[in-house]
Order: sequence, then C-alpha cells, then structure tokens
Amino acid sequence: MSSITIRNLDQAIKERLRVRAAEHGHSMEAEARRILQTALSTRRSPGPNLYERIHARFAALGGVDLDLPPREATGAPPRFD
Repeated sequence: MSSITIRNLDQAIKERLRVRAAEHGHSMEAEARRILQTALSTRRSPGPNLYERIHARFAALGGVDLDLPPREATGAPPRFD
C-alpha cells in the first residue's frame, strides 16, 4: 500500500472530513480513503462532444439547408528556391 500527504488543505475541508468520519464511525484517514475509492472506482463514460451538445440544444428549432458555392481551384504553392 502507498501513502500520500495532502498539503495546504483548507481548514474548513479538514473539519468537514473530521465530522463526516465521525458520522460514519471511521478515522479521518479511513474516511478519506473511502471517498477516494468511491470517486475513482467508477469509470465515467465521456460526455457528448461540443458538436453533440450544440446540436442537442438547437435540434428542436429545425435545420437550415445552405447553398454552398462551388469550390475553385487554388493557386500553385509558393516556391522557396
């Protein structure tokens, strides 16, 4: 087993951890271990990407068909000789 040290922990957080540990009948260390195990044991699937979120927000409004202009050939790339 490994051990870690948590520095610069806000005093209010430490107090909440102490109270929570007492409510569950654990030491602060055991409660912190339990919180970490719970938070990190479940694997979350990634949420929708930006496109999917935007589409979901505006899908009810309907879509728009755009007339795209034809593409034109690009010029020759520059030469560096």
